[in-house]
Amino acid sequence: MEYMRVADYKDLRVYKLAFDAAMEIFELSRKWPSEERFWLTHQIRRSSRSVCTNIAEAWRKRRYQAARSDAPRS
Repeated sequence: MEYMRVADYKDLRVYKLAFDAAMEIFELSRKWPSEERFWLTHQIRRSSRSVCTNIAEAWRKRRYQAARSDAPRS
């Protein structure tokens, strides 16, 4: 298994997969029947975007905690 240095959450394989899935879900949901278009598309699009958002948020929290632990104490 090859390991790559990850500089940003957008470099994470899981983020890339989640982003691609969100884009695919968006495109697929555009083709749904009009009676399902509002409620179902709204919910599935929000939930698919939330995966990417949660990954980014977790990345920032971990980076912030690491930066705090490396900061000099005064």
